[in-house]
Amino acid sequence: MPTADADVDADVAMLACDDIHKSFGGVPVLKGVRLQLKAGTVTALAGENGAGKSTLMKIASGQYKPDNGIVSVRGAELSAGNARAATELGVAIVPQELASIPDLSVYENLFIGREKRTWLGTLDRRGMIREARKQLGRFGLELDPTTRMGTLPVGIRQIIEIVKATGRGARVLLLDEPTSAIAEREVSRLAEIVRSLRDQGVAVLFTTHKMEEIRAMGDRVVVLRDGTLIADAALGEISDDEIVTAMIGRELDQLFPELPEPGSERVLEVKDLVIEHGAKPLSLHVCKGEVLGLAGLVGAGRTELIESIYGIRKPVSGTIAISGRTLHRQTPQAAIGRNVAIVPEDRKGAGAVLSLSVLDNATLPRMAAFSRLGLLRGRSRRDAIAEVMSSMRLKSNGLSQHMENLSGGNQQKVVFGRWLSGKVDVLLLDEPTRGVDVGARSEIYRIITELSRSGVAVVMASSDLPEILSLSHRTLVLRNRTVVGELSAAELATPQASDTIFRLASGQSTNTLTSADSKEIAP
Repeated sequence: MPTADADVDADVAMLACDDIHKSFGGVPVLKGVRLQLKAGTVTALAGENGAGKSTLMKIASGQYKPDNGIVSVRGAELSAGNARAATELGVAIVPQELASIPDLSVYENLFIGREKRTWLGTLDRRGMIREARKQLGRFGLELDPTTRMGTLPVGIRQIIEIVKATGRGARVLLLDEPTSAIAEREVSRLAEIVRSLRDQGVAVLFTTHKMEEIRAMGDRVVVLRDGTLIADAALGEISDDEIVTAMIGRELDQLFPELPEPGSERVLEVKDLVIEHGAKPLSLHVCKGEVLGLAGLVGAGRTELIESIYGIRKPVSGTIAISGRTLHRQTPQAAIGRNVAIVPEDRKGAGAVLSLSVLDNATLPRMAAFSRLGLLRGRSRRDAIAEVMSSMRLKSNGLSQHMENLSGGNQQKVVFGRWLSGKVDVLLLDEPTRGVDVGARSEIYRIITELSRSGVAVVMASSDLPEILSLSHRTLVLRNRTVVGELSAAELATPQASDTIFRLASGQSTNTLTSADSKEIAP
């Protein structure tokens, strides 16, 4: 662990950004932003996707050169756009897309670019392994340093990147979306590490979309909106509502729209489905216009259930029926043919092709509908997609813009919207708001509610308890790849609903919440 600097003037910022301006292609991204990070403080950098958070971090770490403005580290001006100089001055960044090399070992990643050598000039592998084990141990990682990096979970690889940064003497640590791709148990470990670094005098700046993480890890919050600094306050002096209002520029009176009453006609029926060998069979149904929540801890089987319904994963046994007709071929093609749509958990890996345009991504599931004799009908395709994306309130530079240049929330809107150029009877959502900001969340909640009102049967797996409690007509709790309980709308509205869900998900309670048979969950 780094030790506090005895010679650092408490009044001198560990890192200061003064009047930072940056544009890309003539579009302003940062407009005169000022930021100061003091030793032994943790600052949360908040804002909607596209607010300029990542750009500011890259400028602070020397990766980008600002158009105007100065970055200084402990009073010394940083040479603009000089990442090596930033590193030498003790500034390190752990990007959202981790920079570790998966085919190298842990110790090789830790010492890359500063390898230890013997007096003969050969690599001192034993010395590096020994030192790596010490560094990992300081962060509570009992890990073999010779383990190949690519075999480790994302959360562990992320902590190793922090170990690498502090091992190189970093006194300013920038974490870009550190919790966006890690499990809940790893978030708690990360929070402990951040607090420990703060106690050692490191200045930490991190971005997140989750208010509970801002409160759990931060001392201060800085809010950007459209490239402008809107708020900079100690967390004890600003409320959650004020932070959200600063982020989105308007009052957020009701994050979750009121759900319409569902119908009684069963659209999706799953009977005696065994997701994998050794799992107990489960059954469920979803009515027209109903939003069925799927709750559970990581590994409970929510994603596997959704993939089984859609045909991505072949179940061991069981039947799936859409509008009373059994799906005899359990494949994605068969599901699409029966008007089943999916928004997968991994938006970038499985939901969108980032190198393609908005138009091409929005066309992918409906190619046949927009083709004649093997040729795409350009005008009808563009008109249909433009209408859908307008209803999604998509913020883009047009249908020709590449997906990789959209914010996470707008990418998710495209993944949603591409199904809506045709008929949808069942919509499967796996973590629909993961990695999107609060403003985009409210838009996605509006879309889900409107689809429910139009009669679409929705299955929504989410690790966000407020989502489950406020956006579901009913919720099933999964553990060990099967259903262990159900909460009705009335039960979801009770103060003890969160505790009940956790107890069922963690196995602390095995009591069912309804009189329904455990194999057939019904209202």
